[in-house]
Amino acid sequence: MTDEIRTALVTGGGSGLGEAMARRFARDGWAVIVADIDNSRAQAVATDLGGQSMAFCMDVTREEDWQRSRDAVVERFGHLDVLINNAGVAAGGTLEETSLEDWRWVLEIDLMGVVMGCKTFAPLMRERGRGHIVNVASYAGFAAAPGISAYGTAKAGVIAMSEMLRAELHEAGVFVSALCPAFVTTRLTETMRAPDEGYQKRVKRWMEKSGVSAEDVAEVVRRAIDRPRFLLLTHRDTRWLWRFKRWAPEVYFWSLMRQVRGVVKRKGKVKGER
Repeated sequence: MTDEIRTALVTGGGSGLGEAMARRFARDGWAVIVADIDNSRAQAVATDLGGQSMAFCMDVTREEDWQRSRDAVVERFGHLDVLINNAGVAAGGTLEETSLEDWRWVLEIDLMGVVMGCKTFAPLMRERGRGHIVNVASYAGFAAAPGISAYGTAKAGVIAMSEMLRAELHEAGVFVSALCPAFVTTRLTETMRAPDEGYQKRVKRWMEKSGVSAEDVAEVVRRAIDRPRFLLLTHRDTRWLWRFKRWAPEVYFWSLMRQVRGVVKRKGKVKGER
């Protein structure tokens, strides 16, 4: 194969946001490797995309699966232009409510799955002298809101790692972006773990009211490949909230506490810090 073929690998590409991104790239003629732990979903999306797109069944927490994905990409295309580390899960609950098992589950998939993807394909891109890695984090990684401790910590780790990786790959001509959407309607709640059903219900309600679709987010990612930038904030309110937190962290904290009183009350009254 020649380098004229633009290639993108999307983990979690069999549904939700991953599927939307796969379809957006395929629309521009890219060959998309639709990677998913559910082979039937990956196959269905890849078949629908047509062209030179292909399905790949993998578990992002398995190092051997990442090595197989690299071998498959190199054998078929010779290179990878874009890696989108999108596969993820969610857990609701405060630190005290969330079991260590659920902490490990979220961190292994949402953080270490991204780390393994970067370690697998960054050397290939460095050697080629170009490429773009998009790590899907979340606004939860910035927000520091109570009630999503494991998930927020994992996504904060993705943002921090991506920022360092950006510096490490800059001279090699490889770009890195951290995608930080807020609520978007996906299938995330299907596997979400939480202390009670109220978490899933609230998340579903916020997804429905967000006004931002998976296709909207996919468009932001596609544009960032043509005009690279690091931080991709897809919701209008998160753009000013991010600045608000950076410029006035204490004011942000007390504003946040006024909004989330219901969450912290379950574990008792939180004493003031001033």
